[in-house]
Amino acid sequence: MPRASIQTRSSYRSMLAVPVRTTDINYGGHLGNDRVLVLVHEARVDFLAGQSWSELDIGGRSLIMADAVIVFRGEAFAGDVLTIESVPAEVTRTGFRLCHRLSRPADDTIIALVETGLVGFDYDARRVAAWPDDVRRRLEALAGEGDT
Repeated sequence: MPRASIQTRSSYRSMLAVPVRTTDINYGGHLGNDRVLVLVHEARVDFLAGQSWSELDIGGRSLIMADAVIVFRGEAFAGDVLTIESVPAEVTRTGFRLCHRLSRPADDTIIALVETGLVGFDYDARRVAAWPDDVRRRLEALAGEGDT
């Protein structure tokens, strides 16, 4: 079976330190795959807050997750402090990818690379909604895809 492939980005726009808690550990004794998405959720909220946005208000639009890909590169254990770096990529009229690198600075180990596909959403109309032009331009600038 071919594995998903995600490349490390040349730069990231935000960074969040998170501890691995006992409740994040699975029966294999390491960070569970489901918990990686929980940690990435914290990083997404932090990234958005850094732009004065929230999951429910990005220029009048909300976010909904369309997909998620996790590629594991190492293990993390209870008590580890991980750094999650985040950057948007592949900005479109209605969505973008948010790319994350989870690493353990104590030994320079990359634990996982994660990408989530996020779509602008209008919860009142229950449909995908295009980004306002200023939001799209800001996302493109953060992604390094547009004018800064």
